[in-house]
Order: sequence, then structure tokens, then C-alpha cells
Amino acid sequence: MGAATQQTTSDGARGRRRIALARALVREIRPAIADPALEIVVGDPVGAPDTGKVGAPVGAPDTRPVGAPDTRPVGAPDTGKDGAPRGVPTIVLRGPDAVGRLVLSPTADAFAEGYLRGDLDIHGDVMAAVEAGGSLDLRRLRPSAMRRIGRWGLELYRGTPAAPPLRRVARLAGTPHSPARDMAAVRFHYDVGESFFSLWLDRRLTYSCAYFPDGTTAADAPDRLDAAQEAKLDLVARKLRLGPGARLLDIGCGWGSLVIRAAESTGCDATGITLSERQTAEANALAAAGGLADGLADRARVEVRDYRDLAPLGTFDAVASVGMFEHVGRANLPSYFRAAYNALRPGGLFLNHGIAGVRVGRRPARARLRPRTGRFIDRYVFPDGELVPVDEAIAHARAAGFEVIDVQSLRPHYALTLAAWVARLEARWDEAVAAAGEEVARTWRLYMSASRLGFEQGAMDVCQLLLARPGQDAPAHLPLRPWW
Repeated sequence: MGAATQQTTSDGARGRRRIALARALVREIRPAIADPALEIVVGDPVGAPDTGKVGAPVGAPDTRPVGAPDTRPVGAPDTGKDGAPRGVPTIVLRGPDAVGRLVLSPTADAFAEGYLRGDLDIHGDVMAAVEAGGSLDLRRLRPSAMRRIGRWGLELYRGTPAAPPLRRVARLAGTPHSPARDMAAVRFHYDVGESFFSLWLDRRLTYSCAYFPDGTTAADAPDRLDAAQEAKLDLVARKLRLGPGARLLDIGCGWGSLVIRAAESTGCDATGITLSERQTAEANALAAAGGLADGLADRARVEVRDYRDLAPLGTFDAVASVGMFEHVGRANLPSYFRAAYNALRPGGLFLNHGIAGVRVGRRPARARLRPRTGRFIDRYVFPDGELVPVDEAIAHARAAGFEVIDVQSLRPHYALTLAAWVARLEARWDEAVAAAGEEVARTWRLYMSASRLGFEQGAMDVCQLLLARPGQDAPAHLPLRPWW
């Protein structure tokens, strides 16, 4: 037997050993996950055809011959005949290297990065897979299983190459929440491009929680998204008592959906500010396109400006901030609320719509052997984002001088919004990958699915605070009952 043949034989034996180790490790770890419906499969490495039966509809036989390649694009959502994502999730670990990178550090970040990189795929319901992964608790395993995992995992890890770096990682410089760094953070997230966001947002490109009618389900939400986003914009306009001639400022206006809708429906004069030049250009183009006949472009405008630089714009009758609050940072909340206060005339209204954290107690002892929430969102989605509980936000608002008029939680609405966004993204997966790349498409699919789970479980909230600047010498003069 020649040297080359001996080397090939040795490599083949080593490869078979690594595959056997990977599958044995998955079998040992599987009982630590509470959800019995989750399937975990060690598939072929990235770049090789998937010869397993992962693509079969749940509960139905796989009609492909054993060994036939799975022709779905790597990372594409697994869908049934009706195009809807299948409910029961399957995690496909792409070969022993993928298992080796995860087994000694099974953190939430490691799994997320593995998915972005293509080390693993999620077929079916991503939210269900995230929920099942969150139930991982190593205390469910016997000591003998833990010893085998440690021994086999170390052997597999020793032959595993380092993970290739991800292309899109936030690397921000400067002081957190300084104007320059905030601009960089906003552009990292939003400048992915309208060609990507427009595939799954509503027709107005409203990138915040929608407002659905009673009885809406996750299955209904994708088809109701346009109407639900318009209902949210109209709710904001009613709460702010907008009308002809009123001056509205929208802080963090995105692609201008509130600015344009409010100017259209109420006749107000609306100004939006954002830190994204791309959003500014697109918003002004949308206002111009919609206002050729009625002068809308003269009453709806967007410019690049930081919320700490509002003085040149003068005073307003109403101020809104929808989905921007999460970017401010706890340390900057006093200056944020003070900036909104100073932008208002006496008696004016401020609506602050933002995601809020939920106060939790000390982690129970059993939870200490579960994966902790990591820095996935800060590295790959929203750099420098920070959630604060709603009571803390109210305290800062009052310290700035505001009266609190109303607090409304829209938590279930955001869960439905995220369900709609994920379904629409999955329905146009190939276009999303073409528009922004597979890594970006995977990032948003995972991030939005995990966020939906957070809202459904009550780990996050989203609230509208309606605040008023008092009059000159007295509280704001407002109707006795809610007017919206």
C-alpha cells in the first residue's frame, strides 16, 4: 500500500471517528433540552450536499431517495407545500467541526454566531428553536454523561479549525452614546438598505411596533401588517392632537412614515430627524412622490440631525419619538427628555414609544447552568442599544418637567409585528439574500424570532408614554377623558 493510499485511509478513518463523536455528543446533550419536539441532526459540512432526511415535512414521509441532495439553499427557511414555515423545528449541525465549535462553549452567542456563519441551519419555526435552546439545563444530565461529554468534546475540539470570521460585526470607536458614535451605531443597523427592508416591512417602511385589531393571530399578522402600521401612526397622531397647522417633530423618524402619514391625514406641518443619510434621502423622496398634487412635500420633510441639536428648529406643538428610545442609553435619558421638553411649547404633548426592559429578580440556582443572554444584539444588530424599565423612563420624564398623561403597553402587538416581519422575510428569502447577503438575512431572521419570543414571554415590553409640558403657570390644560 502506497503512502498516499495510507494517508487517504487514515484521513477517512479520522473523519469517520469525528462524525461518530459529533453524533454521540448530540445524543448525550439532547436530554438537557426540555422540549421533546426539537430535532437535532448532525448533517454534512457546509458545501457538501445534505444527504439526510431533514427536508421532509413534519409528520410526512420523505420521498427523496436516501442519499439524494437537499436542493434548498443553505440557510433557507424550511417550508411546507403552502409556503408557511413548519412548526416543529429541526437544527442541522453542519458536520463535526460545527459541533466541535459549540460543544465546549454552548452559549447563546456561540449558537447565534454558528447560525450566521452557516455552521448550523434551522428548518421550521426559528422562535420555537430559540425557545427550546433556552431550556438547555445541564443539571438534567447524569454525572456519567457529563464525563463523556467532556472527554469526547475535548477530543473533537482538538481537531476543529478556528471558525471563519463573520463579515458584519459592529466595531464602534469613541465614547458610547456620543453624537459621533450614535451616528455610527444607527448607520450600522439601518444602512443595510431599503432594498432589504422593503421586502418585509409594510408599504410605508414603518420599522416599529404595529397596532393590530382584536382577534389577530400570528398567522393573520403578515396580511394585516399594512393596515396595522397605519393604525399605529394614526393612534400617535390622535394622541398628539394633531391638526391643520400644528407643528410636529418626529425624533428618529426612520423612513418618514409618521411624518408623511401625519401630514397627509391631519394637515400638520411635520419635520423628522434621523442620523441616517440614506433614510433621509429615501424619506424625502417618498414625501415628494406622494405630494405632487397636494403640496405634501412642503409639509413633510426629513433631515439629518441629532436630538441634542434641536434649537435651530424652533418650538413645536407636538413631539414624537417612535422606536428611537432604545438607542439613547440610560446615562443620556435626562438630556433626551430635556431636549424633547425644550422643543415643545408650553402645553405641548410628547409621545415616547419605545421598547422597555422588564425588571427581574436574581437568577435561580438552576438557571446558572443554562446559556446566558450574550452580546449578539450589540455585535450584530443594534450596537449600544440599551433597554430600561418603563418606571425608570417615567422617572426621568418627570425629572425633566413633564406631566404623565397616559401609559399604554403594546407588548402583544410587537409579538405579532415580529411574527409578520419574519414570515414576510422567509417568504422572500432568496430576494433578501440577493439584496443584503446571507449573513444579514440570517441575522434578521434570528434576531426578530428571538425578540418575538421575548415579547410573548413578557421578558420585554413596549410602551407609549404620553407626556405634556405644563403651561406657563399651571399644569397642561387637557380634556378630562382620553381623546384617542
